[in-house]
Amino acid sequence: MTYLDAAGWTQRGESGQSVVALGGGHGLSATLRALRHITRDLTGVVTVADDGGSSGRLRQEMDVLPPGDLRMALASLCEDTEWGLTWRDVMQLRLRTTGPLDGHALGNLLITGLWQLLDDPVAGLDWVGRLLGAQGRVLPMAVDPIDIEADLEDEGRRYTVSGQSRVAVAPGRVTHVRIHPERPRVPDAVTTAIDGADWVVLGPGSWYTSVIPHLLVPDIHRALVTTNAHRALILNLSPQRGETDRMTTADHIRVLREHAPDLKLDVVIADPTATDDIDDLILAAEELGARVVQRQVRTGDGAPHHDPLRLAAALRDAFDGFLGEVGRAESWL
Repeated sequence: MTYLDAAGWTQRGESGQSVVALGGGHGLSATLRALRHITRDLTGVVTVADDGGSSGRLRQEMDVLPPGDLRMALASLCEDTEWGLTWRDVMQLRLRTTGPLDGHALGNLLITGLWQLLDDPVAGLDWVGRLLGAQGRVLPMAVDPIDIEADLEDEGRRYTVSGQSRVAVAPGRVTHVRIHPERPRVPDAVTTAIDGADWVVLGPGSWYTSVIPHLLVPDIHRALVTTNAHRALILNLSPQRGETDRMTTADHIRVLREHAPDLKLDVVIADPTATDDIDDLILAAEELGARVVQRQVRTGDGAPHHDPLRLAAALRDAFDGFLGEVGRAESWL
């Protein structure tokens, strides 16, 4: 796999295996910040269903992909130099005014402007990556904005909610999610990256609105099922209020299976402090062909955030456990 460095040259990743990480928002950002310690042959594939905040406003007003999660992924891959870190801060800067620009992230406006100029969402993101000296590449899940629709149950009442921002806070238990359009157009670069990867990583993140949507896009689903890459799943560190607060740790894996029964996994990474029933988790993982890797990946302050270095160490252990192996690696508990 190749990428554009800060000078615009195309080169192959210098070390490590080829890895594709799929997700959105803070979860994908945490994964990318960890993976950049392992490899430079790295691609982030980002959901495009956000319909709230600055992204939602730009999506509605300009008929573009929601740029916010894409911006966060790019910022996570910036080079550790004064240049890269300064442009990262510029991208993340949130405008505070009394006018219509209030609340917009400056990076969202920059990305949207490049899309308008180039009329190509992938090329626009590549240009931002060059500006940041990104150590990897960021791609949209699809070139069509996606709407998420969820069926919920709440104290005997069944109802349907549309829109990522509303699904995330709707009361009750999510029973199923769908996307519209059902067959969004996927950039060739996404399926090519998945096909050529050594590892594909899903999660952590909002389960129904950032993780599962990737499995509902037919072209991505097919690529994930048919790739020769190993597949890893990173579990969340806490339930998400209104979306998964009625789910056990093992339920997260079973929900994944319900939406993609033909998907197999190799590794599930879980923090022991966030695992409610390890035996049930192992059973759920085995149903998808995976082993559980238990590692402390939480930040030292106890907050439900993944520490980049600890997560990198857990991922490296998982990856190295399969190097030179014929068949499946042992559990690391």
